[in-house]
Amino acid sequence: MFLTSLFKKKTYQNPFKVDIHSHLLPGIDDGAQSLKESLSLIKQFHLLGYSKLITTPHIISDYYPNNREIITEKLHTVEEALKVEEIDICLEASAEYYADMNFLYLIEDEELLTFMNHYVLFETAYMTKPLILEEIIRNLLQKGYIPVLAHPERYTYLHHDIEAYKRLKALGVLFQVNARSLYAKSGSTSKIALQLIKQGLVDFIGSDAHRMRDINKLESFLKSSTCQKMIKLNNIKNNF
Repeated sequence: MFLTSLFKKKTYQNPFKVDIHSHLLPGIDDGAQSLKESLSLIKQFHLLGYSKLITTPHIISDYYPNNREIITEKLHTVEEALKVEEIDICLEASAEYYADMNFLYLIEDEELLTFMNHYVLFETAYMTKPLILEEIIRNLLQKGYIPVLAHPERYTYLHHDIEAYKRLKALGVLFQVNARSLYAKSGSTSKIALQLIKQGLVDFIGSDAHRMRDINKLESFLKSSTCQKMIKLNNIKNNF
């Protein structure tokens, strides 16, 4: 088992060095539930060739009322454990914000956890377009942030027309597609993800890893023709 892992570590060529969407901090959302699980997930990312992970805990006022202090404290706990375990990987923390009124207040107060200094990852309800979506985008841009929509392929209110995605792009929104949406080639989510790739609308790829099963499937995607097609047709910004 050890030799197999070592062999993979030495020979595997991951086209990406950075993952920008995951849930690896223990016990604060629907991702890792313990420090042990966090370390196991991060170790597996390391074996896949990632050198930096930007983990993004949910901030949803009614379900996961996380804030800068909670997230930073958990990040420091995991960082210390990584040092003890001698796992040579950079771990940073941003957040996955839910598009609600609380998010608007945080934007106004400039209290956002970002990645790459000014990029902000956010999500919306899956079935219904938020009435405040354009206001959120406008306010983010006015404050100097760059909005990054997490897993746009999941939002059924956009599925009816590829032009709806292009309109969001025209407003200044970047798209982060989930690798886990591309493991299978069936279903509306996968079909939309493939359309976004074909249209050259993808800016980031993210694992959205919550459990080990997500990372176990990730390697197959990274080696796939779909991944190569995405790299060829899109300006993927992961390797910053």
